[in-house]
Amino acid sequence: MKRAKRLMVLLLCSLMLSGITGCGKAGADTKLVLTTGFKKNEIFRIETMSCTLPEIMVYLTNAQNQYESVYGKEIWETSLNDVTLEESVKETVLAQLAQIKTMNLLAKQYDVSLNEQEKETVAAAAAEYYSTLNETERESMQVTQEVIDHLYEEFVLANKVYKHIIRDINPEISDDEARTITVQHILIKTYTLDGSGSKTEYTESAREDARKRAEEILKLAKQENADFEELALAYSEGEGVTWSFGKGETAENFEEAAFQMETGEISDIIETEYGYHIIKCINTFNREETDANKIKIVEKRKEEVFGQEYDAFVATLTRTLNEDLWKSISFIENEEVNTRDFFDIYNKYFS
Repeated sequence: MKRAKRLMVLLLCSLMLSGITGCGKAGADTKLVLTTGFKKNEIFRIETMSCTLPEIMVYLTNAQNQYESVYGKEIWETSLNDVTLEESVKETVLAQLAQIKTMNLLAKQYDVSLNEQEKETVAAAAAEYYSTLNETERESMQVTQEVIDHLYEEFVLANKVYKHIIRDINPEISDDEARTITVQHILIKTYTLDGSGSKTEYTESAREDARKRAEEILKLAKQENADFEELALAYSEGEGVTWSFGKGETAENFEEAAFQMETGEISDIIETEYGYHIIKCINTFNREETDANKIKIVEKRKEEVFGQEYDAFVATLTRTLNEDLWKSISFIENEEVNTRDFFDIYNKYFS
């Protein structure tokens, strides 16, 4: 897919090889429960919002063909924890559409709606996507242009209400808050991992031995003309030597020591839950990494604000699933059904 907008990331980040509940807590909170009394082809209902079989099939078929275009049809032989990849994709699509429907309800609460220009753009996008479908694809997905128009309209409105919720977030992040530094470091561990990944802390005696080794390496590192990187490659028990990071991304005492250092300075021994560290500061301010971190910080704030609003709203909703119809849905196995451009065309009109 082409460059996606923020909501696209929220809704579709789980599209490739993901868990079955979609992206993040919001997706998981849209889990539906069984009920009766559904209309024909109605998959689920959230309050007044309904999702139909053709809507599900548009999302599901596009996801299926995106996978196959990258990995081939053999990808469906994959399973994880006894869940087939097809079932995983189905559940992801269910969570995506449930979230979109929920956000359209949320739009009503905030009195957010599409203007005439947005509706015209939706119509143009729907017309283009529908024109790419051959008769077999239209019949297999049971889709009309009105269905496509409805899907795009709801997606645009969901994106719009997302922007409304996070509108007051200040995108200006100072260099100091986002400052990213680059260090090299040596780690002498104070624990072991068994075959299952379980962690066992060293005995007191083993910890003392580890500390002595760290002290010996520190003496070598502080010798004139010592090559810290070579020492790290020779002695470090950690993964990698050079590391760039910002505030809040590592152990507190490791961060505190590293951010107080000058370029070229070597730290004393620093103890964390992982063991004994020796740090050499390579760069006290990495402009490229700092600018990238500013974007990460803003996006994290947006996710937090949106998540709070969304989760509180979801808790008030009644959600029901037509389980029999849902279980009957499967991928379309037809060589003439190749559509996968639904979101590409969305991005073309709304990027």
